[in-house]
Amino acid sequence: MAMNLSCPMPKFDFDVITMGHGGGGLLTHRLLQSGVFDVLKNDLLDQQHDGASFELNGKLAFSTDSYVISPIFFPGGNIGELAVNGTVNDLAMCGAVPKYLSLAFIIEEGMRMEALWEVLVSIKNAAAKAGVQIVTGDTKVVEKGKGDQIFINTSGIGVVHPKAAIHHNRVQEGDVLIVSGQLAQHGIAIMSKRQGLSFETDIVSDTTNLNHTILQLIEQFGDAIKFLRDPTRGGLASVLNELAEQTNLGYLIEQEQLPIDEQVEGACEMLGLDPLYVANEGLFVAVVDATVAESVLKQLQQDANGQSARIIGKVVNTHPGKVMLKSRIGGHRVVGYLTGEQLPRIC
Repeated sequence: MAMNLSCPMPKFDFDVITMGHGGGGLLTHRLLQSGVFDVLKNDLLDQQHDGASFELNGKLAFSTDSYVISPIFFPGGNIGELAVNGTVNDLAMCGAVPKYLSLAFIIEEGMRMEALWEVLVSIKNAAAKAGVQIVTGDTKVVEKGKGDQIFINTSGIGVVHPKAAIHHNRVQEGDVLIVSGQLAQHGIAIMSKRQGLSFETDIVSDTTNLNHTILQLIEQFGDAIKFLRDPTRGGLASVLNELAEQTNLGYLIEQEQLPIDEQVEGACEMLGLDPLYVANEGLFVAVVDATVAESVLKQLQQDANGQSARIIGKVVNTHPGKVMLKSRIGGHRVVGYLTGEQLPRIC
């Protein structure tokens, strides 16, 4: 495990987590003081109260998510930064500027302190990159065999940008679909780790915070950005099917325009997976007014998080409530909801 030398690990009483670390006594105190509070230090967290008190002005957005990914360390990231990025991105998809997060751990007895420390440092770095503060949280320990090293819950609150008007009821015929990056990177990075697959170049998770990218788009294009969603579990196909159901409009995407890395596409074929349903953790789908679509795309492609962005389709008045894919050879097929579970424990 690559350690961040800017946060050297202190000496703990044990090399692994014990039930005593969750008992509320001296071991809990030392774990929190030398670990969580020291690494994630800020004025609000330093109050060490049961909650955080702060002031926010304007319309607010609130989101929560739990992370149970296996393995907890994967190519391109780990469960810690995933937990921060996931909730930050959920707030950003609401058109909000993320401000504060809560952080709750459920740790399995026997987890190595070194692994927990790396998760903590990743959380610190991801929060700093996103510009959010961890202000409250909780730590519990469960018996060995009743967890999978560590589960994390993060909840977040942010202020909705005054120019944002993100809602599915604003989508209409003629709007354009844009995806901000290459599909299926995260899911295939996880599966390659699980299956022990090797490729000519490393396939790594795309996990990252998207809030700065979204903020720039909203500031530039305002309510011409009609809908945003990050296609995590269930992938792009699930997001579009949910949208089609909510709006009772048709969605037409073009296979030729879908940004998919060749190695990821090859891995999907090898594993029998459809990249349209594979999880992503560092891209978003946007529905935008047709008059600004090319300008949105151009701005996105100048952003580090959008260099592979593409216009992938449009909203139509045919096949209402359905998603259709135009294949490379010109045929059409319905892209429905995923049946069953394609990739378990992916986030």
